[in-house]
Amino acid sequence: MDDIDRAILRELQVDGRIPYAELGPKVGLSPSAARHRLQRLIDTKTVQIVGVTDPMTMGQQTVALLGLRVESDSRAVADELSRHDEVVYTVLTSGRYDLFAEVVRSRPGDLLDFINDVVRTIEGVTSVETFPYFAIHTHRFLWEVD
Repeated sequence: MDDIDRAILRELQVDGRIPYAELGPKVGLSPSAARHRLQRLIDTKTVQIVGVTDPMTMGQQTVALLGLRVESDSRAVADELSRHDEVVYTVLTSGRYDLFAEVVRSRPGDLLDFINDVVRTIEGVTSVETFPYFAIHTHRFLWEVD
């Protein structure tokens, strides 16, 4: 990534729907060149352009962070969890937990079913601690791209 790629990413963090006619001049390129640069970043999986929702504002949603302890390879457990649409993201970590997973279900009972019927049955999972969300206070995607 060079300085122009970083400038493109900074502009997208402000407005992910910016037209190429505006993006190009802001980063010192023609609209066509900006489109090609962004497509390369997408093709190499450096960036994804997605619509981000807040599940707490989308009706009856139950969201929780799961802290998992794993006795085997936590990457394998993360891979298995990632196969389920209910899992929004997984994070490998260290300390008290080996893995965190954010889960979204429609009702608290559905969350309980998912934990008991899916998460606890994954080979290597030794414990699950559930942290239910009452509200999402801060949710941003503005990371330094330098």
